[in-house]
Amino acid sequence: MAVQTEPSRRPRSPMSRERVLRAAVRLADEAGIESLTMRRLAKELGVEAMTLYYYVANKDEILGGIVDVVASEIEAPADGPDWKELRKSAISAHEVLMRHRWAASLMLSSRHPRLGHMEAVLGCLRRAGFSAEMTHHGYHALESHIMGFTLWLAGMALDAEKLPDLAAEFLRELPRQEFPHVAEHIETHFVKPTEYTGSEFEFGLDLILDGLERIREES
Repeated sequence: MAVQTEPSRRPRSPMSRERVLRAAVRLADEAGIESLTMRRLAKELGVEAMTLYYYVANKDEILGGIVDVVASEIEAPADGPDWKELRKSAISAHEVLMRHRWAASLMLSSRHPRLGHMEAVLGCLRRAGFSAEMTHHGYHALESHIMGFTLWLAGMALDAEKLPDLAAEFLRELPRQEFPHVAEHIETHFVKPTEYTGSEFEFGLDLILDGLERIREES
């Protein structure tokens, strides 16, 4: 008579700092950054909370670590002569931060800066011939657009498929004579087709890059 054996379980990957941080990112993505506690993270990993302290000193180190994990997903600007490679890097940053909607506000904290990304962008602008002063302004214009636009979209937290119906309902109740330009704006967004094929993020990004290019040529 054949002996029945229990089905083999999938081997668990060994505990490591990277595994802890990846689990923290996953937890923040699924339940929000406010859900990230040492106790809940330990439960996610199937260990005791004290076990985590072998790999991270405290929660603040976890927050800094998950910023680094997210930042590593962003495409860095190419180290070449075409400074407008910054466009690809900015789009990559926006897409990554929209996947991890908690990350933008955390990255804005001075306690968790993205020094590697900052160095790459500043270096790209300086190699393109921008002065130190214009590099300062260009960097902040790009970062403000990336972070501000992303935070705005993340804060809306609306289902894209429901937006046309919500817009139509809003227009029915809007006193059009009092707010004609608001009505026109909403119709342009959700009712009338537009010729522009890029995203709103890219539209603003291109305005910034074109402005920087004009300044570079005039200097």
